Amino acid sequence: MAKKKFQNTGSGPSQRQLRVGELIRRRLSEVLAQGEIHDPELNRISITVAEVRASPDLKNAIAFVMPLGGLNAPEALEALNRNRGELRHALSKGMSLKHTPQLRFILDDTFDRMDETRRLFSQEDVQRDIAATNEDDDET
Repeated sequence: MAKKKFQNTGSGPSQRQLRVGELIRRRLSEVLAQGEIHDPELNRISITVAEVRASPDLKNAIAFVMPLGGLNAPEALEALNRNRGELRHALSKGMSLKHTPQLRFILDDTFDRMDETRRLFSQEDVQRDIAATNEDDDET
């Protein structure tokens, strides 16, 4: 049975994966900020690269991205995917990796999840449960 490319074995990513992911994230952010890609639609969008995860073999990377303010996210994702070859080429020029990974772009939903978590914690019944738990901890 073949393993999935990004399967988590429980021990998390290696130091090498983390280093390569961060290197790609910084370079990709730089390329996008400086408008190095020849696509006016992509260059007019300010895109945040929140995280890049490299596969264990470093041949593939997933970039978690979000346009500034979350506006026009589907269009930004489409523009990034349309220019993934040129982006990969631009990355290879600024990095000292033997092979530049294939890129895949996914919208970063971290802020949406944080907002949902805040909303849940602000609910009256959740606040009551938290207070009850804190009281139980104080008694022990």
